[in-house]
Amino acid sequence: MTLFAYIIVFIIYESLSSIYLFLPPLFAVLFVLFARAIKNDNGVAIFLISFCLIIFEAEKGYLLFSSIIYFALIYKFVLPKLVQNFSCASCIRISYVLLAYVGFFLFSAILAKIFLLPMPSISYYIIYYIVIEFFIVSAL
Repeated sequence: MTLFAYIIVFIIYESLSSIYLFLPPLFAVLFVLFARAIKNDNGVAIFLISFCLIIFEAEKGYLLFSSIIYFALIYKFVLPKLVQNFSCASCIRISYVLLAYVGFFLFSAILAKIFLLPMPSISYYIIYYIVIEFFIVSAL
């Protein structure tokens, strides 16, 4: 399957995850893939994952490029300290997932306060998404 076929499948899946709330939006998976693409210096993968993040933002109603900026900041400033301080692979994986969901919510809340936008909402589905995506990220 080509990369563009994966993009088409992701777009369809993302649309379905907005309708069926039991489908996780794969935000943490995109974070892990984004971090790996930057680490491997793979420009095509960075572009395609960024495109998927833009699709995610449009589908969920977030600010344009906010997730890309958040992922870049976390990759640059937080992940090196995280990897340096933890030797447990499962601990690092769960922190990736928590950083993706909880951290992005806090980042969006800060942006909402700065630009006087409505505060983002969070639901209890986030806990379900964190658990499911932890297993998916562990399998990657």
